[in-house]
Amino acid sequence: MNSIQLDAIDRRILKVLQRRGDISHAALAEEVGASSASCWRRIKALEEAGVLGPTVRLLDPDRIGRGLNVFCQVRMKSHDPIARRDFERFVQTHEEVLECYSMSGEWDYLIRVVVKDVRDYEQLLMQAILTHEAVANSSSHFALKSVKYTTELPL
Repeated sequence: MNSIQLDAIDRRILKVLQRRGDISHAALAEEVGASSASCWRRIKALEEAGVLGPTVRLLDPDRIGRGLNVFCQVRMKSHDPIARRDFERFVQTHEEVLECYSMSGEWDYLIRVVVKDVRDYEQLLMQAILTHEAVANSSSHFALKSVKYTTELPL
């Protein structure tokens, strides 16, 4: 994908929206030094260009009983494209899997799982991940605490 050219106002808009996606156009315009109409047009253009995705609200995982973060490395039995596609579809269907990356190196995938507790993770691991026909083995790493977590991309 090609990146698009962003001017200084676009960058200021994006920085604010990454922190406060629910800000009004009027407040955003005041903060970035542009008119409300200009901000609205720029936001629409950034959405159409695919720079801006949907507006979401971030949840506190501890407050909703999903406080265990697990990073699971997965090794495939085969690198056959069909097996990889099936595994990638599989992770899409599990809401506990928040992120999945195809990796270079010793492990084929890195997934981030958020669950209630170790028992919930064990059930997912033993009854879903390790029983998937394309998975050879895995290695799990439990996060003790979050030192830094952000969704904000540098501009």
